[in-house]
Amino acid sequence: MSFIQHLHQDNPVACDLLIYSIVILGGIGLGHIRVRGVRLGTAGVLFAGLVAAHLGMRPGAEVAHFLKEFGLVLFVFALGMQMGPGFFASLRRQGRLLNTYAFALVLSGAVVALAGGWVLGMPLPAVAGLFAGATTNTPALGAAQQALASAHADSALVTLPALSYAASYPLAIVGIIVSLIFLRTFFKVDVAQEADLFLREQGAGIEPLQRMNLRVDNPNLEGVSISHVPGIQENSVVVSRHRPAAASEVAAATPETKLHVGDVIMAVGTQAHLEQFRLVIGSVSAENLMKAPGRITYRRVVLTNKHLLGKTVHELGLDHLYGVAVTRVSRGDLIFTALPDVRLQFGDMLQLVGDDESLNAATQRLGNAVQMLQETKFAAIFAGILLGVLLGLYPIHIEGLPAPVRLGLAGGPLIVAILMSHLGRLGPMVMHMPLNANRALRELGIILFLANVGLLSGEHFAATVFSAQGLQWVLLGVCVTVLPLLVVGCIARKVHRMNFMSLCGLLSGGMTDPPALAFATTMARCDSPALAYATVYPLTMLLRIIAAQVIAQLA
Repeated sequence: MSFIQHLHQDNPVACDLLIYSIVILGGIGLGHIRVRGVRLGTAGVLFAGLVAAHLGMRPGAEVAHFLKEFGLVLFVFALGMQMGPGFFASLRRQGRLLNTYAFALVLSGAVVALAGGWVLGMPLPAVAGLFAGATTNTPALGAAQQALASAHADSALVTLPALSYAASYPLAIVGIIVSLIFLRTFFKVDVAQEADLFLREQGAGIEPLQRMNLRVDNPNLEGVSISHVPGIQENSVVVSRHRPAAASEVAAATPETKLHVGDVIMAVGTQAHLEQFRLVIGSVSAENLMKAPGRITYRRVVLTNKHLLGKTVHELGLDHLYGVAVTRVSRGDLIFTALPDVRLQFGDMLQLVGDDESLNAATQRLGNAVQMLQETKFAAIFAGILLGVLLGLYPIHIEGLPAPVRLGLAGGPLIVAILMSHLGRLGPMVMHMPLNANRALRELGIILFLANVGLLSGEHFAATVFSAQGLQWVLLGVCVTVLPLLVVGCIARKVHRMNFMSLCGLLSGGMTDPPALAFATTMARCDSPALAYATVYPLTMLLRIIAAQVIAQLA
């Protein structure tokens, strides 16, 4: 390695770039090697980094620490951007169950660490570091050391958690991945089938929209405008087309369109809501207004006009301005009825009904600049990262602890990204990231993170692990990693028959382990595990930070 050392003296930037290129290229190659159908994927970069550091290939310490944390921030922020739109719906459906299991993971891991530390006679600061490393939680390590420093502990005790952390961390990532593989094998899981079932389960609570042609038979609706029809808001139904009884041609229906007995209308909504609406209107008509004569057609238009973002369908005023009806809104994988109070976001696809001239005018107002959907809004992204870092640094004071806890550089950006992508904008800035850009940013982030974890741990890893004390720490760390995962995983699968996609996300998020999530998504060939990961990650991060500080200060 004399060439590397000589190059580092003459041109440290070029040397660091050379080292990272070798490690990342070698790690990606290692991750593609299959053993009995299983491969490490992105996690191979970690082992390449360990080997490189052991051989003396080490970048500048400040560069490595910065790229490690920056890579983690990129990964969790892009993850939050991807999961934000569906996060709160997922939280309502299964958030309580997932977070209960995540709490059990944290508690059981702390119990195993304390029990093992007592049996081996380990100092509690070392137990705290081992707990953080075995659960791959770097913020917990920092919190434990900060708590010891705030309690004016001896300097040797303050540095002790870092040694046990270094001994337990690398094998913890392997332990989590091996646990996922074991659960898949033990329960004979067909991953492709589970992924397909997961997508169907996610859509089970969202009924598909239907059309229904109705004849106005209710005499009480004579002369009543559509917006004043009883139950139209409660039933989440939109009327898109209207044919008067005395006319043969169809026209676009607006909230001000007046109904008369004998008229035929076409309503859009879920089957259950349409049936309720039919009881108010009259009877189902055999006539299909989609095929009836008239100048009416429909068009799908993308909202890209920044001046209209955040407005409701009613506030758009397309019915008043152009005589155009908005019937549906598509947002990502979600399709829902365009009720008047639905707030619109950048990239929403609106289905409009009207004549060609009116549709052209409405399209021009909405923007429909499809090419803008491929643009990444970097100003909004770095504004979000700024807020996420500030949130992660904010001290949370808990009574009984001498030092405050913090969400850290992983928890803060994740929470901000989820909130911002859910809201769709930050002041005048639009929160939008194309899917390909999101995946590229996540991949880059996790590669940088893993490469630097290996490079920073590899120098002393072999000496620490292969000492008598180090071997004890490693074995206890494996127990702290694997036992809670297998127990919780088996119970969740056996008792609640949890989908394997949700189980992978739960266990990866419960261990706050991005490499395990990357492995799970590679194994599943989809992003489904990330939804459960994002659901449990914020609570788990906070609990692990608190637990590490409590363990370190028990003495």
